[in-house]
Amino acid sequence: MAEEKHHHFFHHKEEEETPSDPRKEEKHHKHLEQLGGLGAVAAGVYALHEKHQAKKDPENAHRHKITEEIAATVAVGSAGFAFHEHHEKKEAKKRDDQ
Repeated sequence: MAEEKHHHFFHHKEEEETPSDPRKEEKHHKHLEQLGGLGAVAAGVYALHEKHQAKKDPENAHRHKITEEIAATVAVGSAGFAFHEHHEKKEAKKRDDQ
C-alpha cells in the first residue's frame, strides 16, 4: 500500500520552532505571552457581553448562556497559554544570562 500524503491547512516550519538566539527567543516568548493575555481579555469581555445579552434577550437566553460559557473557557485557556509563555520567557532569559 502506497504511503498517503496528508494535507494540512497550516504549514509549520519543521526545522525550528523558536529562534536560536536567546535574546530573540526571549522576545518571541514575550510576544506570545502578550498575545495570550490579549486573547484572555478579549474572550472575557465577550463572555460578559453574552451574559448581558442573556439577561436582555430572554427568548434566546439559553444560546447566550452557552456562548458565554464557551467564551469563558477560551479566556481561561488563553490565560493559561500566557502563563506558560511567561515561564518559557523566564527560562530563555535564564539561558541568556548564563
